[in-house]
Amino acid sequence: MAVLYDPGLEIDLDKASGKIEKIITEAGGKIANTDNWGKRKLAYPIKKNEFAIYVFYTVEAPAEAVAHIEQTLNITDEVIRFLITKPDLKAKAKAEALAAEKVKKAAERAETANEQESEEEE
Repeated sequence: MAVLYDPGLEIDLDKASGKIEKIITEAGGKIANTDNWGKRKLAYPIKKNEFAIYVFYTVEAPAEAVAHIEQTLNITDEVIRFLITKPDLKAKAKAEALAAEKVKKAAERAETANEQESEEEE
């Protein structure tokens, strides 16, 4: 979930972030990770703001909680924009399988190399 905060909140960012975290936990969600990118220029003005504070949350929440979180974020003054996305679990599983396969092949190559070295020594 990406949240763009009003840039005038730099001093009270912890308070605003705490408010968002409270909204998520009250809806039955859990925050796994928070990544604060700081103040950045927007591609285009939003609500007369040229800058925003970007904060990304990795959230685990039930499907029915997402609608409640969206409704609450829409009426929160500190938030000028937000985007909630669903992770592509198939792509993640495929990437993990490819990584495991690479590790397995590397181990097989190392084992073959060790066998060849031991044969050459004899």
